[in-house]
Amino acid sequence: MPKPRSRKRTEKSPMRSVFVRYMFIVAFLIIWIGIIGARLVHLQITQHDWLKSQAESTRGYEHKSKMLRGTIYERDGGVLAMSIQARSLFADPKFIEDEKSVSEKLAKVLDLDRKALAADLKEGRENGRRFIWIARKVSDEVFRAVNKAFSDSGDEAATTVGHPGLGWRKEQRREYPHNELAAHVIGFSNSNDEGQSGVERSQEDVLKGETVSKWRERDRLGRVYIETGTEREPPKDIVLTIDSTIQFDTEMALAKGVKDANAIAGKAVVLDHKTGEILAMANYPTFDPNRYSESDPETRRNRVIEDNFSPGSVMKMVTYGAALEERKISPEAFVNCGNGRLTVGGYTFSDSHAIGSVSYTEAFAQSSNVGAIRTGQSVGQDTFYKYVTEFGFGSRTGVELPAETEGQLSHPDAWGGMSLASMSIGYEIGVTSLQTAVAFATIANDGVKVQPHVLKEIRQSDGSTVSTVKPKAERVVSIETARNLRKMLREVVLNGTAKQAQLQGYSSAGKTGTAWKYDPQLRRVNRAKYISSFVGFAPADDPRVAIAITIDEPRGGLRYGGQVAAPVFRQIAEKVLPRWGVPPDGSIPEDIPLFDDPAEEPMLAVEESEEDAADPAEAETRKETSVPEPRKKEAEALKKEDLDPENVAGDRPKAIRPAEKKKT
Repeated sequence: MPKPRSRKRTEKSPMRSVFVRYMFIVAFLIIWIGIIGARLVHLQITQHDWLKSQAESTRGYEHKSKMLRGTIYERDGGVLAMSIQARSLFADPKFIEDEKSVSEKLAKVLDLDRKALAADLKEGRENGRRFIWIARKVSDEVFRAVNKAFSDSGDEAATTVGHPGLGWRKEQRREYPHNELAAHVIGFSNSNDEGQSGVERSQEDVLKGETVSKWRERDRLGRVYIETGTEREPPKDIVLTIDSTIQFDTEMALAKGVKDANAIAGKAVVLDHKTGEILAMANYPTFDPNRYSESDPETRRNRVIEDNFSPGSVMKMVTYGAALEERKISPEAFVNCGNGRLTVGGYTFSDSHAIGSVSYTEAFAQSSNVGAIRTGQSVGQDTFYKYVTEFGFGSRTGVELPAETEGQLSHPDAWGGMSLASMSIGYEIGVTSLQTAVAFATIANDGVKVQPHVLKEIRQSDGSTVSTVKPKAERVVSIETARNLRKMLREVVLNGTAKQAQLQGYSSAGKTGTAWKYDPQLRRVNRAKYISSFVGFAPADDPRVAIAITIDEPRGGLRYGGQVAAPVFRQIAEKVLPRWGVPPDGSIPEDIPLFDDPAEEPMLAVEESEEDAADPAEAETRKETSVPEPRKKEAEALKKEDLDPENVAGDRPKAIRPAEKKKT
């Protein structure tokens, strides 16, 4: 028989049950409160910034825009480079499953490779890419064509792409309205609106458009009623010294000159010697900055300031200028050029033909190497070096363009026994076309050298002037020396090697130069390759412009500076002077044929001990050549000077060491 339950235990059971239930409720409340608290902490602390941005986005948003890049103008206000709003097409591969169909439509409109585009879209989708550029900064015509291609109705007025995986973004496109005109001066900017060459690069900080971020708030109808943000200074505009008409005429004349000479390249620069303003700077071949990616990088180089070359007889202007300034010579005094040969430091320099004892003016006009070397020797190497540097050689001109080279000029401490002689006639030195233009502009400007520049002024977008370029100026030689040199340079055009530089209605002055090019592969000069030049100014007595022309490797029947470069100078000068309102001075050019002027033949020097062995035919010729009867007095004079007449006789060009390319 079962025992009866205890009354005490029976009485506690209801109390225990209530307690358990109570504790369960309390635990539940604690957990619930903990969850709520944790959620509140998460929302209020962890996700505070995100929730705030989400709330603000319902009534406001951040608006980013890039200011248009500054405009580049020519001196008379014409636009040379400008930026306009454009659209760029992009793709989100996630929403393009029909890449073959999409690629086919885009390829037809954008002239793209259909298979390559389809592969890119497929690869992007498989790799999770959400953004791919299809075409950057397209024209309005292309924009409409793409929209029409994806419009169900073929609507030409469609403003969006009818495909969820394609879209447009606003950007800016750089345009160069005159295409190739002044391309090497202006330069170009890339697809990210960053200047890559020319003024576009050197003035990047002035021209670039910054990205501006502003916060906009809108009302319930989506209308913006508040806009806040930091104001940025807008890009500035630039005015160049370039005259577009002169630039065009220069480019046309240079292109014709290069083609007529069957040359590989050419360069030209037109300079206002009084102000230092560069009115034109041209290279041929050239390129179109609107399609810079289609051009050869070599073509985009500005050879006027980037290429070194041996100036040859052009350098004789500096040689004679130094001697005149130091009172070592006078234009009317005589210099003994003998029979055209002179030995210096164990090397023999030659003229193309003997001219005997003549005035310094005639020796200069006939481009005598012997005369120039004797003139350089009268000055001495240290003084000569001083004038070479003061005329601007061996250092950058400071023009506001990138990649300018300083040329090649060693210090006299590093010169050899024949260095002074070589430099006196334009060897053992490398120069740029702009440096030669500046040197001759110094003589045109009565001996004052003015720093060349392509920037005229910087303006705000509203047209107000921010700054005007004020170039440096320094005197190199006296007014007397400059004017004597101008007369001597005038004689070069009238009766010397530059008769093709005579102008219709205007007087002109200048110096020719023809040199063999140094070939780095041969490690010596290549006697089959020439570089020919002419540098001058006009009018001769009261100059208005200085012009430098260089023709690289003329390969036709004509090759001398007086034949291929001087005519280009003439074509340019005859258009520039009337445009600038310069009255004619009545000069009438002679009818000069493009003959082979022996005074222009490049000359080299050979070591005296090797001279006869170098060329047996020439050696035999020299043995048969005696001092001409009219030159016997000169030979006697040389003996009185303790000089061997045989070292200044002969009429054939000689060879030279690799580093010395001598011209006349």
